[in-house]
Amino acid sequence: MVSLAASFVLASRLERIVTRAGLSQAILGLVIALGADSPEVTSAITASSSGHRSIGVGVVLGSNVFNLAALLGLASIVAGTIRMHRRAVLLEGCPAVWIAVVTVLALSTRLDPVVALGLVLVVIVPYLVMSAFSAGRIGRLPFGTRARHWLEVAVAEEQAEQAQASRTSGASTWDGPFALLSLIVVVIASVAMERAASQIGQDFHLTSLVVGGVILAAVTSLPNAVGAVYLVTRGKGAAVLSEAMNSNLLNVVVGLLIPATVVGLPARTGSGLTTAAWYAVLTVVSLVLAVAGRGLTRRSGLVIVVGYLAFVVVALTR
Repeated sequence: MVSLAASFVLASRLERIVTRAGLSQAILGLVIALGADSPEVTSAITASSSGHRSIGVGVVLGSNVFNLAALLGLASIVAGTIRMHRRAVLLEGCPAVWIAVVTVLALSTRLDPVVALGLVLVVIVPYLVMSAFSAGRIGRLPFGTRARHWLEVAVAEEQAEQAQASRTSGASTWDGPFALLSLIVVVIASVAMERAASQIGQDFHLTSLVVGGVILAAVTSLPNAVGAVYLVTRGKGAAVLSEAMNSNLLNVVVGLLIPATVVGLPARTGSGLTTAAWYAVLTVVSLVLAVAGRGLTRRSGLVIVVGYLAFVVVALTR
């Protein structure tokens, strides 16, 4: 409850800061994902450092599955419809699919974590740079004419959507301090949740998939869900998509691959591969629905949520 309350303050203050700075919805989603991802990353690192590496992996990948259900599925059910331009969906979605594929390869083939991290960074660094550019600046990038035009139109559509969305009001010089204080509270709550969940798992003899991939993944992802519902009520569909995709991106990079370069990946297990595969498949399904429907509706949101519930059933019955 403390984490949820702090998450709402964090999302609202970050939205004010980013909007006042005139940055894009992609950056808005990325910034909120950075803040709201702290529980997942903190819990994953805490679990790995205490010798529960399989739980740490479960938190990261299970959070990614939950993020898709809560940030895209639940948010579209609450809003009724989340309008998105197809180019914006592809711009956010292509890096997300690539990262999901690399994650599955890393866990299934024992791909070296350094190589996996390099494969991810090759894609996300250009993506993050382009996300910060305006449509006019993208028009000057050294790409082919067609690629440059496609990117320019995609960013222009996203900026047009942002201009039509509800405006932030009541901006204050206290937004930054309040956001920082909320982030600290969320991180402290995350450590407490990880310790409690690990102890519950031991007491009730639960598998690491249930503890990390379901329980911890869900409770530590709630700040992201709060941020998504907040954004969708502000009419910022592209920012919701960006938050979902970037949250999963950050989970993989900061919560899984960077620590793995130091301590290595855990022993290959069926539970880890199951969670990774579910994360990859549900990512593709969510993006296909968003492209086909030019956004997400209650029906497509329900499909995503049902996909997550199926994952929970599989986890509980393994």
